[in-house]
Amino acid sequence: MHSKTSYLIVRLALGLSMFGHGLVRLPKLEAFSQGLVKSFENSMMPEVLTLPFSYILPFGELIFGALLVIGLFTRVAVLGIAAILLALIFGSTLVENWGAITAQLVHVAFVAYLSHHIKDNSYALDRFIYKN
Repeated sequence: MHSKTSYLIVRLALGLSMFGHGLVRLPKLEAFSQGLVKSFENSMMPEVLTLPFSYILPFGELIFGALLVIGLFTRVAVLGIAAILLALIFGSTLVENWGAITAQLVHVAFVAYLSHHIKDNSYALDRFIYKN
């Protein structure tokens, strides 16, 4: 019982964090994109990759975060968030934003927990889809 409750708490925390990141960025998507591209202008990352990523990122955060909050397609959401975080960590290294990496690694730890303990995902919509 406690492991299922712990799983729910971590799933909600990570989901709300990701959902919130996407939610606040969408209304100012153009400004967010321009800011991200500008922060990479002196890095090894070409704008041809940074620009599309800057527009896709908030949607990925919002969608995968929402899926995690409601517990729908949890495994896919966890993997999607992992991919986003790995891309963010790589990007942070390219612009030497070492401070951001700490927060990203904390999120990765939650992703690893959720992935490893997926059997405890009982308080979720997935339970009704994937009946064991």
